[in-house]
Amino acid sequence: MTAPGPLSLNTATVKEQWSLQQCIEGCARHGITGISPWRDKLAEYGVRNAAKHIRDVGLAVTGLCRGGMFPAPDAAGRQAAIDDNRRAIDDAAALGAQCLVLVVGGMPQGSKDLAGARSQVQDGIAAVLEHARAAKMPLAIEPLHPMYAADRACVNTLAQALDICDALGSGPGDAHLGVAVDVYHVWWDPQLKAQIERAAKRILAFHICDWLVPTTDLLLDRGMMGDGVIDIPAIRAMVEAAGYRGFCEVEIMSAGNWWKRDADEVLRVCQERHRTVV
Repeated sequence: MTAPGPLSLNTATVKEQWSLQQCIEGCARHGITGISPWRDKLAEYGVRNAAKHIRDVGLAVTGLCRGGMFPAPDAAGRQAAIDDNRRAIDDAAALGAQCLVLVVGGMPQGSKDLAGARSQVQDGIAAVLEHARAAKMPLAIEPLHPMYAADRACVNTLAQALDICDALGSGPGDAHLGVAVDVYHVWWDPQLKAQIERAAKRILAFHICDWLVPTTDLLLDRGMMGDGVIDIPAIRAMVEAAGYRGFCEVEIMSAGNWWKRDADEVLRVCQERHRTVV
């Protein structure tokens, strides 16, 4: 198997240790050539400051996390989400990001209408798509594991994400709407290979980490690559066979382990596992 694509640091991996400024400096120090900031850290540093710093050290911005969170119990809430996503698109464009990652949102508070929430997601993406096209900013729908369907993302499979892409007119040749493949969220899917093949050139990001057994926290107990049960090389082979040639973006949310370690150590381990496991 060929060597993996270059490594990118999703700043969630060291969110408890470092600011965005420190993440940029750390990537440069360790020779990591890509970065994917989260918007809270970006707001702390400032978009202009971050964009200049990232350019100065020569990093690629593999994504901005996150847009989405479209469902809301009323029209005002849905419009507020649309407005926030337009701001996120503008921030991603200012950074020169390769995509804006969409964590689409779960069901509105008090709702049990899962199908309705998914309809609101599609409507919300449709409402911001032309803004994204004008900004030349691809939108990457990231399906999340079904355990998050109620509160974080009611789009839970690549099939569902690609159905939205198809419904909104995105084909393999459309660069403005696609998917992010995060191994943590899709590894279990029996249709994974077929849906990655279907995605083809619409795979805009590839996120890596591992699923620990046992998992002690559904949100904050992700594993380092190689420490869990996901066959990451097999999934990488699938996305590469579908035409993906981008970065491997490491995104580890780990309150009990990796967030407690020295951040430079975390980056060194990420690099070692990227070479030997991915």
